[in-house]
Amino acid sequence: MGKRRVPDLYRAPFPLYSIKVDPKTGLVITAGGGGASKTGIKNAVHFLDLRLVGEHQYSASLLHSHDTETRATMNMAVGSGVIAAGQDGTCCLMSFKHCPQREGDKAASKDAGSSMQQGHARRRAGKGDKGGQDEAVGSGDTSDLKDETAHISVTALAEVLSDLNPQDPLQKVVRFSPDLSLLLTGGTDGHIRVWEFPSMKKKFDFKAHKGEIEDLDISPGNKHLVSAGRDFSCSVWSGSQLAMGLNWLETMPQIAEKSYRYMACRFGKVEDQKDTTRLYTVQIPHKRDRKPPPCYLTKWNGQSFLPMLTASCGTEVISSLAVSDSGTFLGLGTVTGSVAIYIAFSLQKLYYAQESHGIVVTDLAFLPDSLKGKNLKGKNETAMLSVAVDSRCQVHAVPNRRSFSIWLVLFLCGLVVMGVVLLLQYLFPGFI
Repeated sequence: MGKRRVPDLYRAPFPLYSIKVDPKTGLVITAGGGGASKTGIKNAVHFLDLRLVGEHQYSASLLHSHDTETRATMNMAVGSGVIAAGQDGTCCLMSFKHCPQREGDKAASKDAGSSMQQGHARRRAGKGDKGGQDEAVGSGDTSDLKDETAHISVTALAEVLSDLNPQDPLQKVVRFSPDLSLLLTGGTDGHIRVWEFPSMKKKFDFKAHKGEIEDLDISPGNKHLVSAGRDFSCSVWSGSQLAMGLNWLETMPQIAEKSYRYMACRFGKVEDQKDTTRLYTVQIPHKRDRKPPPCYLTKWNGQSFLPMLTASCGTEVISSLAVSDSGTFLGLGTVTGSVAIYIAFSLQKLYYAQESHGIVVTDLAFLPDSLKGKNLKGKNETAMLSVAVDSRCQVHAVPNRRSFSIWLVLFLCGLVVMGVVLLLQYLFPGFI
C-alpha cells in the first residue's frame, strides 16, 4: 500500500493528545498542551467545525478554544454534551453547548504562526477555564480559519481524583458507558474507579493491575468491564469482581509467555447482528529487538471471551486503537506516526498511511456512521480522524469500493454457462 500523502486537516499551537467527535452535533473536539512546563505552549480544548468539501475531501475551522491553563488534557470521553477530561490525576467534567450567534456578532480567530512539536509530558499541574477564540493554525489544502456563525459555551461541572499514585499521579484512560450512566477511569496506580453519572458518586474503586492501566472499556448493557494493564494481563470484570483473564496466546502457542503485553481493548458491534458484540485487543512486544517482532490484533467473542482470530498488524509499535460505530472497521495508530484501517470481520488491512504524522499517534476517532441533519461521510465508506504529538489533525477517508449488482453477476454467470454449452455442442455434435 506504500506511502501516501495525507494533508493536514488542522494544526493546533500545541501537542495534541486526544480527539473525539460529538455524536449529536458532529463537532470535533481535540485537546492537549505543553503541561506545566514554562515553555509558553498553552493547554486547551479546541472545538472544530468539520465540513465535507465535495464528495471525499474535508475542511475544518476553529469555533472555540477552552483554556485549561497549566494542565494539559491527556485523554477524554464525550457524551450527552459533557466532556470528561483526564488532567494529571484528576478527571474534570465540563459541559459544552453549541449555540447560534446573533447576526453580526462574530468572534475573530487569530493566527498562531507555525506548529510546535513537543515530547510527551507525564506531569501536569493547575487548572482553569477561559472561553473565547484562541490561536490556531489551519494548514493543508482545505483547512481554513474563518468567522463562524456559531458559539460554544463551556461550563465546569465537577472534578474528582481519578489516580492516587503518590509518585506521579496520571489518569491514562476515561470512558462513558454506552448508556451514559457510568464513568470509568484508570491510571498509573492500577485502580479502576467507576462513578455514577451525572451524580459522580463513586460506585467501585478496586486494584485491577499491579502496574499501570493502559486501557479499559465496558460492554453494552454494562455487564462486563475489560481492562488492559502493563502487568501482561487483560482482565474481564463483573462489577468489581474478576470474572476471567484473557489469554490471546491460545491462538498463537508458538509465542513465549510475557514476550508481549496488552496495549488496548475495545468493544465493538457486529454489523447486522443487534445483540452480538466483539472485543478487540492489541498486543505489542514487551521488549524491542534489532529485528522488530510484529504486533498483533485479536478478535474475541463478546460473550464467552474466547479468542476468535489473531492477525499480525506490522512491526510498527501500536499506540492507539479505535472501533467504528457500526463495528465494521478498526483504526490503528503507531509510535512512528503511521495510521491504518482494518476490516473488523477478517482483520485485513484496508488502508495504510505510512508515517503520515511526524511522531506518535496519540488518538483516533471514526466519524459517525449517521448524524441527524448532517452527512459527514459523503461517498466514503468510512473516515477516521487522527491526532499526534506533532500538533496535527488529519482525516483518513476510504472511498466506497466498487461493487456489482447480484443480478448482474448472475446474468454474467448464465452467459458463461450458455457459452460453454454451445461450445460443447459445436465440438461434440449430439452432446445435448
